[in-house]
Amino acid sequence: MMGQSPGQKNLVEQPAAARVGIKSSKKQAFIKLEGSAKETLEQGRNRLVVAGVLFAFCFVVLAGRLVGLAISGAGSEVDVEAVAPQKPAAVAVLDKRAPIYDRGGNLLAVTLEAVSLFADPRKILDAEDAAEKLSRVFPDLEPEGLKAKLSLRRNFVWVKRHMTPQQQKHVNDLGIPGLFFRSEERRVYPMGNLAAHVVGYTDIDGNGIAGIEKYFNSRLSGKNPKDAGPVHLSVDVRVQYALRDELSRFMSIFRGIGASGMVLDVKTGEVLGMVSLPDFDPNRPGDFPRDNKFNKVALGVYEMGSTFKAFTTAMALDLKTVSLRDGYDATKPIRIAGFRIRDDHGKKRWLSVPEIFMYSSNIGTAKMAEDVGPKRQKAFLQKIGLLDRPVIELPEIGAPILPPRWNTLETMTISYGHGLSVSPLQLSSAMSAMVNGGIFRNPTLIAQEGTAEVEGRRVIRAKTSDAVRKLMRLVVEKGTGSKAEAKGYLVGGKTGTAEKAVNGRYKRDALVTSFASAFPMNDPRYVVLAMLDEPKGNESTYGFRSAGWTTAPIVSRLVSRIAPILGVMPVDEEDPRIQKAMHMPTYSREKNNETF
Repeated sequence: MMGQSPGQKNLVEQPAAARVGIKSSKKQAFIKLEGSAKETLEQGRNRLVVAGVLFAFCFVVLAGRLVGLAISGAGSEVDVEAVAPQKPAAVAVLDKRAPIYDRGGNLLAVTLEAVSLFADPRKILDAEDAAEKLSRVFPDLEPEGLKAKLSLRRNFVWVKRHMTPQQQKHVNDLGIPGLFFRSEERRVYPMGNLAAHVVGYTDIDGNGIAGIEKYFNSRLSGKNPKDAGPVHLSVDVRVQYALRDELSRFMSIFRGIGASGMVLDVKTGEVLGMVSLPDFDPNRPGDFPRDNKFNKVALGVYEMGSTFKAFTTAMALDLKTVSLRDGYDATKPIRIAGFRIRDDHGKKRWLSVPEIFMYSSNIGTAKMAEDVGPKRQKAFLQKIGLLDRPVIELPEIGAPILPPRWNTLETMTISYGHGLSVSPLQLSSAMSAMVNGGIFRNPTLIAQEGTAEVEGRRVIRAKTSDAVRKLMRLVVEKGTGSKAEAKGYLVGGKTGTAEKAVNGRYKRDALVTSFASAFPMNDPRYVVLAMLDEPKGNESTYGFRSAGWTTAPIVSRLVSRIAPILGVMPVDEEDPRIQKAMHMPTYSREKNNETF
């Protein structure tokens, strides 16, 4: 070191100083970097604290809201639905055809999802092969018809509407190009034949073409937003089933070609049951002949025979041209204008009004109507709805067939149900007014709210109605309707047997038999009508085929079945109070002017 020159010394010391400067700079940089990191860390910590406070605040608000809802009971399922966004009712029903229910809420018609098959013929590689394969999946489709469809120069043809899931799978497994599926809706009738003529049916596109489906098509389809929604019928499927079952049973027993009947509430006009046989399955209406779709109750019109005697008697009593103590000579047939009016099983003596009704005397009834006269008879029948088309929620409504002239002869024959054709619906409605105190109410297939009596119009005096009730009970107790008796239910009614008119002439070997009844006769609530078309006598009836033998028993069995369902309790018919309430003397001349 001693031998170094000053220049060399500077050269040695200079790097050391530089090193010290470098260390100092690094230290300052490190201190600066450390401060920056601390500052960043502090900012992050502050942000986390703020976020935590916000989360805590939200949690407290939500918890408080939940506690409040729990205490107040709000926020229930109903409230949630109320505030949830929903489609307007009118729009909702447009999505799917509304259902039809019976009075108890049982489904009679509903729309379900379905799949249909269509094709683009331009993409079908081999129409003949495709048709052959598809006909195996759908046996009801002809291969030739399918081939013709699949050969068309179009981009769309229907192959099969409303397939089953199994059929859809089979088609899919075929792997035929040019076939496509489309989701659609299908109208389904869970009760099948049970209420076919009432409910009706739709076409394949969901348009109502019969029954309630047609009458309320706008409402069910949602085309009228102000009145869109389901339809609740007055029909009770339990009553409907019993009615159909009994009519079917006796139609088979007496080998009839048809049967019909209905059950009507006399206080509200509600139809609880309406059956026409033979019927059809609305799920596949095309599989049944046209005659099966004919509603015999509402659309069919018939000469109803002696059931009309109830109206004739009520008319004469109400107009006071006769009293219950009066009567007529029924010894000999009436001869008028080349016709003869006679009794089938005449007593050949003077008969009181109750006896005329009880024994169903044509002679006595005709003379009773003659005293009233054509003009007043026509006015009376008009008043009780037998001369006009009835009003009810069905498109299939028959109009009565009136005589071309209405003179004395017509007055006499109409008095016992010949010469004027009406529907069973009309007959039941008029009979309801005869027994319910004298009030006519239009029949309805729509369930009424509550159980109160529906307002109607008076057609006969209450006193007249009371007399008719007792006379109808007398028919079952001692007259032609004895086989309609249902123990404990005080059934009353009137038989009717009429020859069918074919091509303007009566066909003696073809009868329409009916029994128009009501129960319980001490306070009538329901009218029950049963009809058989061309019944044949058998061993059990000794060959007879009249209403007393063939249709009266239907009412007996039916009332015993439906009375408990409808809440009608049986009574002790021997009770003195019941006996007094239903007593109707026959006022016969043979036994000191009165028999019992």
